[in-house]
Amino acid sequence: MHDPMTHRPIPPEPLPEYKTGRLPSTAPLAVPFVPFQGPNPPQYSPEEALTRGTLFPGLDLPFKNTVNQTNPLIGTALGELKALEMAVMDLHLFLDTHPHDREATRIFGHYCKLLETSKRHYVAKFGPLTLADSVEDGVYTWLQDPWPWDYQERMI
Repeated sequence: MHDPMTHRPIPPEPLPEYKTGRLPSTAPLAVPFVPFQGPNPPQYSPEEALTRGTLFPGLDLPFKNTVNQTNPLIGTALGELKALEMAVMDLHLFLDTHPHDREATRIFGHYCKLLETSKRHYVAKFGPLTLADSVEDGVYTWLQDPWPWDYQERMI
């Protein structure tokens, strides 16, 4: 396109900042929405929570209405650990906003004890999960074979 008076080309208008991948300095922040949870909300079992992605059915908002119903770790020692870790973490987050919920505090303590016991059993049977588990009788065991991915039976 040319300027009719000077017959010089008219430079194209610059693209708006949002079309170039840059946000303007005055761009509004996103406003997330999380449903409010009252005291003592219903809960999934730890195994179901691991599959669903939350311990609390009230927060179970599947992405694009697709419900995750498969979990290859269910029924395995590693699956039990992951499920208990998920339950402990979700209850921890719940208690951050509901510190006086006695029932949630009781369940949190119960799951913490179960998790600690399960970790001890897992480490005794399959080897260290973390670096903190890698010293046994004064010997550093982290690099000892077999590694967890060396064969699948170790996780079952």
